[in-house]
Amino acid sequence: MSAYDVIVIGGGVIGTSCAYHLVKKGYKVALIERGDIASGTSSHCDAAAMITDKMPGPDAALGYASIQKFIRLSKELDYDFNFDQAGSLYVCETDQEVEVATGYVNDLRAEGYRVKMVDPYEMSQIEPLLAKDLKGGFWSDECAGLNPFKLCYAFVEQVKGKGLDVFLHTKVTGIRLNEKNQVEGVDTDRGRFTTGRVINCGGVYAPEIGRLNGLNIPILPRKGVILLSEATIPVCHQKVQEFGYMVTKFANVECDRDPELLKYNVAFTLEPTEGDNVMLGSSRNFVGYSLNTEIEVINAIAKRGMRFFPILKNMSCVRAYAGVRPFMEDHLPIMSEVDEMPGYYICAGHEGDGISMSPVSGELMTQLIAGEETELDMEPFRFSRLENRFL
Repeated sequence: MSAYDVIVIGGGVIGTSCAYHLVKKGYKVALIERGDIASGTSSHCDAAAMITDKMPGPDAALGYASIQKFIRLSKELDYDFNFDQAGSLYVCETDQEVEVATGYVNDLRAEGYRVKMVDPYEMSQIEPLLAKDLKGGFWSDECAGLNPFKLCYAFVEQVKGKGLDVFLHTKVTGIRLNEKNQVEGVDTDRGRFTTGRVINCGGVYAPEIGRLNGLNIPILPRKGVILLSEATIPVCHQKVQEFGYMVTKFANVECDRDPELLKYNVAFTLEPTEGDNVMLGSSRNFVGYSLNTEIEVINAIAKRGMRFFPILKNMSCVRAYAGVRPFMEDHLPIMSEVDEMPGYYICAGHEGDGISMSPVSGELMTQLIAGEETELDMEPFRFSRLENRFL
């Protein structure tokens, strides 16, 4: 039987960040993952840390705080995770989108973020290969690109063997509670661990872990498909998205959209890779845990990409893959202790922002466990905000 100060369940970007920050604080930590590091959503996603895809308020605050931490981590971590603060550009296809986007940008600017509207000429200077008939857009120099797969390993390798033990291909079978309903250990298919604190960082599988103790964690898998091009000339210099991406992500953003795009919840997003490919997405669908890449969705994404970057018509798609985002209905993650089960913490439900928000999420959870004042107000992220929390 092994004893640890904290056990982290889940080896994706949220779990590895929590493990890293806990060890840096001086805790002895076990990271338990039923597959391999970054074998789930964290290796089936895009690769950006952004402020411009967050809603003003707690959502944007989390995104901004993480970008600042990424800047420091790029110097602090020995393992290079390809951080590049190149910025991001949103483009608007219609005058209606420009109008809605202007209000959104004004709200972000009111909170102090560096975001500005740009006209068609300015967009052509930022990204010369864009379609020439677009109405405008907005741009921020604060957003960044990175490699999420490498980021997970950067977190782990920095502290493995220095306070962190990693248990891969290990399935959690139970979280033991004492007579006071406090955490006292974790059971796995490879043995029992003793601990007084556990963090459920299971992502889309966090509800499965929660059910072991009668918790109803309302995270749903929301699939997204991404296409990868052949190696090619530079098509774009940063993350480029259509404003319709905000419509597909947040149902409360009202803009008219093509019925075909609504059917598959497709919105254009493009970003360069280190290998001179481009990643083209994406879709948002509730179809369970399936990772199938349906040809109808692939075609819709490709068509949308060529609309905004006509040069894509001359390129080949060499791969299509899918991942499932841990969706929360209110678009905010759960990051808190379960009040009724002292020592049981949840850090999950970041939807498509797990990569973007991982550094600050790990630090905030560490501050909670240490009993310190947190950098951000944690009230919006409490598990207790949800109804029907128990099965």
